[in-house]
Amino acid sequence: MEPLIIDGDSHVLEPPDLWDEYLEPEFRPRAIRITRSIPSRDGESRGIRPLMVRSGAQAVSEQLGHLPEMALEIKARLAADEHLIIDRQVVMSGGLSGLGGAETNRADLPYMTYLESAPLASFDTAERIKMFNEKGIHGGVVFPTIGILWDSDDPKLADAYARAYNRWCTDFVGEYPHRIYPMAHIALHDPELALAELRRCLKLGFKGVFLPPEPVLGRSPADPVFDPLWHEMEDAGIPLCLHVIVRFNRILENPTRFSSLLIEPNRTYAFAMGATFQVIPAMASLIMTGFFDRFPRLKLLCVEAGAGWAPYIAHRLDEKYEMFGYAEKTQLEPSEYMKRNVYYVVEPREQNIDSIMDLMGEDRFLWGSDYPHVDSSADSLEQIKASVAGLSDRRRRLILGENAKALYQLEV
Repeated sequence: MEPLIIDGDSHVLEPPDLWDEYLEPEFRPRAIRITRSIPSRDGESRGIRPLMVRSGAQAVSEQLGHLPEMALEIKARLAADEHLIIDRQVVMSGGLSGLGGAETNRADLPYMTYLESAPLASFDTAERIKMFNEKGIHGGVVFPTIGILWDSDDPKLADAYARAYNRWCTDFVGEYPHRIYPMAHIALHDPELALAELRRCLKLGFKGVFLPPEPVLGRSPADPVFDPLWHEMEDAGIPLCLHVIVRFNRILENPTRFSSLLIEPNRTYAFAMGATFQVIPAMASLIMTGFFDRFPRLKLLCVEAGAGWAPYIAHRLDEKYEMFGYAEKTQLEPSEYMKRNVYYVVEPREQNIDSIMDLMGEDRFLWGSDYPHVDSSADSLEQIKASVAGLSDRRRRLILGENAKALYQLEV
């Protein structure tokens, strides 16, 4: 009997007009958009207002713009003449094709637009189901893409952006709730608005909640002001999903795109280290605040950061807890929460899956493709099958689909 196969981490690429279509009229002038420059009367690009606060990434890019080895790609990115606009400000110019790219030659991406690099299955329901059928995948979890990029200090606007995405995602799922499993985007800027949107999404059948690994308006997710949300999720039994994010208007608390030791931006460094530098500290901080003593049944999924680090981090925290536990608020050793409350998404080519299951528990791990992002692979299913080929039949089935089925409470 063939194993159940469920992709525990994939994405949609939102249609450029999503927020124009799904936002309420009062917010539509401030919609998220992907657009081209507007020509003036003389035919020159009139330009679009840039982001008001320059990010560290923008500053470094400007400093490096004169380097010969950067020139061709910078010109290509600008030649695409494509801009991501959030609340009437440009936050990204060129390079939007890199939000997709799983089925594209990476070297061609700087010359392509957002939609040119987006597989149809990334935003078309019928094509997603067709892809599942062709690959032998029963179903997959879907996270946002532009939804992990936008940032706002306006609570009502942030809630409206998230609400519009959730409405569209409900339509994207359409007639296939047993095969496409949406993760709700809940803006934490206003706890009361967040709770209302969470309850609406639960009624619509969302299977989890996207959580940025950073404070929101200075508040940690462990702040008691958010307790009603986590109680609601505990009762619903759905996971809170820590997922890597990108911010253009500021440097994250754990900056990874540019290190002070790097002479120039480095893609390998950014993609290899970025998610782990965000997700691991966020997970550990929630544990050490006593968060899971308050919410012992809440499930936390670490997404897009690999999983091989889990035993090491558990050991590292326990070792220091032996010395300093007398001063901590937690009732258990850190590793106990990592084995009881935390789940992990393995990368398709991870080679130590058997050993981490030995150390952390067989039910803790599922796999994810990260489709259709630039750092994902079109043959990720073949890769994970190869990675689990040496496991017992039971463990192979758990990784490929049974753990995801249990975690997300799927009826399959």
